[in-house]
Amino acid sequence: QLQFVESGGGLVQPGGSLRLSCAASGFTLEYYTVGWFRQVPGKEREGVSCSSNSGDNLNWEDSVKGRFTISRDNAKGTVFLQMDNLKPEDTGIYYCAAGSTCATVRSLPRLWPDDYWGQGTQVTVSS
Repeated sequence: QLQFVESGGGLVQPGGSLRLSCAASGFTLEYYTVGWFRQVPGKEREGVSCSSNSGDNLNWEDSVKGRFTISRDNAKGTVFLQMDNLKPEDTGIYYCAAGSTCATVRSLPRLWPDDYWGQGTQVTVSS
């Protein structure tokens, strides 16, 4: 069974940093485009950042530009989300997902049922 495993979340004060990790069991992320998503209570998962399998990285969400950096270690089959200068509005459960392009990955919250997603990792930014 294919599974995503997210880790690295925690409780931090505003202005702090966290690095999230995304790995997969059952397949390797090396050949896929991978996106990070944030979900807050009562809302659908929203795309934050994307790392394409061709090496292009981008932030979908304007509010994280200049603060979040997505990267990957293909040798380890892991995709990271470095989050700096965190703000309370960054709070949520962060998930990763994979597909062929950033455009298709961004649509996955509308296409995938909940059991396709990993457990996510909770990020709480609070003083």
